[in-house]
Amino acid sequence: MSENKKVLFIINKYAGTGYQSSVDGRIVSVCEALNIEPTLEFTQRRTHATELAQQAALSKKFDIVFAVGGDGTVNEVAQGLVHTQQIMGILPKGSGNGLARHLGIPMDFKKSLALIDSPHSICMDSFLINNKLSVNVSGIGFDGHVAGLFAKEEKRGLIGYSKLVLKEFHSFNEFSIEIAIDHTTYKRDAFVLAFANSSQFGNNARVSPHASVCDGLLDVCFIRKVPIAQTIGFVKKMFTGHIEKSAWVDIVRAKHLTLSFEEPLPYHVDGEAMKPERNFSITVLPASINMVVPKDSANRI
Repeated sequence: MSENKKVLFIINKYAGTGYQSSVDGRIVSVCEALNIEPTLEFTQRRTHATELAQQAALSKKFDIVFAVGGDGTVNEVAQGLVHTQQIMGILPKGSGNGLARHLGIPMDFKKSLALIDSPHSICMDSFLINNKLSVNVSGIGFDGHVAGLFAKEEKRGLIGYSKLVLKEFHSFNEFSIEIAIDHTTYKRDAFVLAFANSSQFGNNARVSPHASVCDGLLDVCFIRKVPIAQTIGFVKKMFTGHIEKSAWVDIVRAKHLTLSFEEPLPYHVDGEAMKPERNFSITVLPASINMVVPKDSANRI
């Protein structure tokens, strides 16, 4: 272990269901035991994590820059580090933690701290949706609609999200799609159109179980509105990793796609709601982020 190893932790105190002051102490204690010099920065506003990450990448002072928070924090840090040589890490403290789960990072915070000293990293893909960076899963339609409502809720977590899904399910309708995927045009109806770099939204809800963050491809998931009588079976398939076997799901893979709608549709980027738009352009950015991962995950993601 080099005595000069330095690690930056970009911490979002408002991620997930609440912040515990013991987080700071645990990070510092682990770093001291490993003879690592830690720097802790706390985000003060939206996009602040991106600014901190950009500064870190330009300074070239840190061996690893960790996002300590949920998928939104991970996205912001990634925005600052994409297409740089800076190695990034994730210490999950959010409500869904979709990318962290896909990468095999422990949800137990104490166990995840082992990543601070991990020598294993991958060159993972990301993608742009209307020039906005996404590292996990983004989507158009019902999930974008729910993301917009969820952002206004004071309480986070799976229970609150599930309540919104149940409340809004009946009133949101399918929409028609004409989409150009790598020079091939598809016509579909969908309730959710998800773009999956990793396998899941979060909380082990897998929208594309076989997605890889290292294959240079995006999994484009067309999901129809499931009849009420079949929702339990559908949800079971989603949480057990078999959603692709559902008659209500069609998945294709792509490097680039474009689509347009008659009216603006709600969408989200890694769970963060965006202003509805009519036209979309999505492009994969292969091997664009250096991400530290657990040793036993490096060869299967």
